Amino acid sequence: MAKKAKGNRVQVILECTEHKESGMPGTSRYITKKNKKNTPERMELKKYNSILKKMTVHKEIK
Repeated sequence: MAKKAKGNRVQVILECTEHKESGMPGTSRYITKKNKKNTPERMELKKYNSILKKMTVHKEIK
């Protein structure tokens, strides 16, 4: 059997930037994985915010 490689993939949480500024209750968050060796900086993706009902920029938190 092959050995399991050391984990470069980590779980990250993406949070909506526009939702925080709008002052509406609740949060829009997504959980995904990234390879920290290939992308050491924080991720930034366009995802759907169901509360604002539009595509918004979600940034990695923590």
